[in-house]
Amino acid sequence: MSAAGCPQSAGYAISNQIMERTENEVAQIIKRFGAAFVAQCHPNTFTLRTLDALQQCRTPTYGGHRDTCDSCGKERFSYNSCGNRHCPKCQISKQLLWADDRMNDALRVKYFHVVFTVPDLLHEICLLDSKAFYSALFACVWDTLRTFGYSHYGAETGAICLLHTWGKQLSLHPHIHCLVPAAGLTLQGKLKPIGNEGKYLYSVLQLSATFRGKLLQKLKLQLKKSSQLAQYQQTIDQCYAKPWVVHCEAPLGNAQQIVKYLGQYTHRVAISNKHITHIDTSGVTFLYKDYKDEANVKPTTLEGVEFLRRFCMHILPHRFVKIRYYGILGSKYKKEVQPLKNNQKPDLTKPLETRPERIIRLTGFDACKCPFCKIGIMRTVEELPKIRSPINVLYPNILKINS
Repeated sequence: MSAAGCPQSAGYAISNQIMERTENEVAQIIKRFGAAFVAQCHPNTFTLRTLDALQQCRTPTYGGHRDTCDSCGKERFSYNSCGNRHCPKCQISKQLLWADDRMNDALRVKYFHVVFTVPDLLHEICLLDSKAFYSALFACVWDTLRTFGYSHYGAETGAICLLHTWGKQLSLHPHIHCLVPAAGLTLQGKLKPIGNEGKYLYSVLQLSATFRGKLLQKLKLQLKKSSQLAQYQQTIDQCYAKPWVVHCEAPLGNAQQIVKYLGQYTHRVAISNKHITHIDTSGVTFLYKDYKDEANVKPTTLEGVEFLRRFCMHILPHRFVKIRYYGILGSKYKKEVQPLKNNQKPDLTKPLETRPERIIRLTGFDACKCPFCKIGIMRTVEELPKIRSPINVLYPNILKINS
């Protein structure tokens, strides 16, 4: 609890955007179509727990607190957040703080944006074991970038890699966004610039071919261990014959531009509530960008059960890390890359900034300020306990069966 008496922990709303519930939400879709989805698709227990957390987010189920303004006396009830990383309402503060941290860690160099994608033919293999597939994807992406760094520049490079699994209309589209700094560490321990005058990193054709070979070889080994290689050998052969696409953009600018760009990707979920335009008994209507038509925003409608099936394809495996740091951007090389960092030595005389203070600085919004009189401070006068255990609210019998 802050000095002002207003709780601003991770479980509480921290901005107007978070506090105000939109008219249509993923939580409403789960409440309306969740039972039918479970009966038809039989999701595992972890998926059920995730859906239940999203439905109960910022409801009395999770408890909360009653606040009173010390100036006008008005009351406000606030309920705790679920904190789930797949929740559209619980990622804003995490995204802001993460971006602020990356600003402090940024190197004084340009950054290249590289995107590694896989053919649609591999989606079926991905659904067999998503955790193994995504782990192989991360490993092969970094192995490819590291190999090219040594072969082209004789240096250990680095990357921040972010996994996205969705495409338009919530379809499965696994791909990894990489931010690669235009600097590397030589075998002699010296930092050197990489990239052709800061405009060119590697040949995308060579990147694509190398990445294809590494990933397919790793997938073949995984399928062989599970005795499924014969079943998918034809798919693997077709992927070998098909050209892959690795996209490499021109280098990004300074640290501010880097963080602004990263903020669009780091803590996204498959769909945000603001894109859901209508929910009724027939299904869910939401907006998507049609990149085949100059990225124009268009509406599309899915049946409720189909919407949840697609949404659940993007629930990551339990404790799976979707943002990873490699090479000189990892903790191993902190001392070596210190000369390239923007941050200065910390002022030890200045008190450390608390999390609520950081949020106020980043958003310009003080959650403790009274929303009614705009003068007083909302002070907690009562803690509201959880009504009941969040689990077993929606699907008690099914959860017991799947457990």
